[in-house]
Amino acid sequence: MGYSKRVKVNERLLQIKVVEVTDDKDLIAYCGLYCGDCFGYKGKVADLARDLRKELRESKFDKFAESVSKEKFGEVYKDYNKCYTVLGAMVKFRCKKGCKAGGGNPFCRIRKCCEKKGYEGCWECEEMVTCIKGDFLKEVHGEATTKNLRKLKKQDVDKFLDGKKYWYVKK
Repeated sequence: MGYSKRVKVNERLLQIKVVEVTDDKDLIAYCGLYCGDCFGYKGKVADLARDLRKELRESKFDKFAESVSKEKFGEVYKDYNKCYTVLGAMVKFRCKKGCKAGGGNPFCRIRKCCEKKGYEGCWECEEMVTCIKGDFLKEVHGEATTKNLRKLKKQDVDKFLDGKKYWYVKK
């Protein structure tokens, strides 16, 4: 599902992972989101965070941040360690499988509900419009799940995969 490639960037030779993502029915999550669009699945954010942490370590940026944070213009650097910790969490935020293959949150109420009812996704459920199990997704995805679920209910999965899939839609 991918391969490695060597690329020269700013006179440095870097090894990068190239991931080929194809639209796949198994990547349509129970909630209607498309896992192939997720930054956790794509891995780019995690890779960039990893590379930035490495660069910060190699350049001893922590020493610079500590020193400059004592000055008025550099006060913002007093939180450098928190930033570095957040980057570490971003490195770990990877998901190599869609939720139907066991990726994502193992305690997801949406997944458990669909599996219990034998549904491919919420779009097959009569309670789709009134169900509140997916409300926690609205903070991150806005109305994307609602729009995707309506599209999935209205058209078949293949048409959904060929069309626009929403990741975030303003409330």
